[in-house]
Amino acid sequence: MHPNQTRLDHFYAAFARLDADAMAACYAPDVRFDDEVFSLRGHEQVSGMWRMLCEATQARNREHWKLRHSALQADDRRGKAHWEADYQFSAARRKVHNVVDSVFEFNEAGLITRQRDRFNFWTWSRQALGLPGILLGWNPSFRTMVKRQAEVNLENYLQARRH
Repeated sequence: MHPNQTRLDHFYAAFARLDADAMAACYAPDVRFDDEVFSLRGHEQVSGMWRMLCEATQARNREHWKLRHSALQADDRRGKAHWEADYQFSAARRKVHNVVDSVFEFNEAGLITRQRDRFNFWTWSRQALGLPGILLGWNPSFRTMVKRQAEVNLENYLQARRH
């Protein structure tokens, strides 16, 4: 198994355990992360997002959490993975099954410099947000509103950790 594939396996095993510190150790200082909700730059933001999500799940929804990963592939520069998570979305206490495909880039040290996660936002929003997601999850303006709220939540979380 290529060392970067091992890194991805370690990353997802840590995620399954909700171990944000082990996840953060997989990232380079200048990492970039993008998905349907977040566009983050730098280790503080990216590891902070995972820490925020892991802590919220541990505190309120641990019994609903399950993550499975598969189809890990990696070489010296790139990697990819498929993962599925079952959890209770904390804001609405709604059960979610999210199906995600991720692509990665690595630096020479084998740390993740870029991660792009893709999932169906409308499918996610219908599960996580209920009626608003059903009615508006397809709408770009609604997605922008969800992204902005996520950014505010993360910034508030990071500010609280700094103090």
